[in-house]
Amino acid sequence: MTKARWSAPALAACALTIFAVAGTAHADGDSAAGKTVFRKCVACHTVQANKHRIGPSLAGIAGRTAGTSEGFKFSDAMKAFGADGKIWDDATLDAYLADPKGVVKGTKMAFAGLKDAQDRADVIAYLKAANGE
Repeated sequence: MTKARWSAPALAACALTIFAVAGTAHADGDSAAGKTVFRKCVACHTVQANKHRIGPSLAGIAGRTAGTSEGFKFSDAMKAFGADGKIWDDATLDAYLADPKGVVKGTKMAFAGLKDAQDRADVIAYLKAANGE
């Protein structure tokens, strides 16, 4: 019986595949769980169209240009972020939810961020599903 030998590139490819598959568990959010996590946000935000609080309504945020929501006065920093072409896609939302002040320096948002990747994925799924409820 011969021993199987793995080459370094084969081992690396196998490891990358395992990490990629493991990483997708966080990429797919659960909107029901996200609604629960969103409770941390409701003091400042709603998912009702054009119903702003201290922060803007997050209805329809997915795919929207950052710093835009009719009737809300954004900080200059957030308007500049949007003017620079930033769209609220999954990656941008994830980064911002993890570290708002690190992503948009000068944002008025006082929230420290959601450190858990699954919480962020769940909130993003919720925002996409709620879309103006």
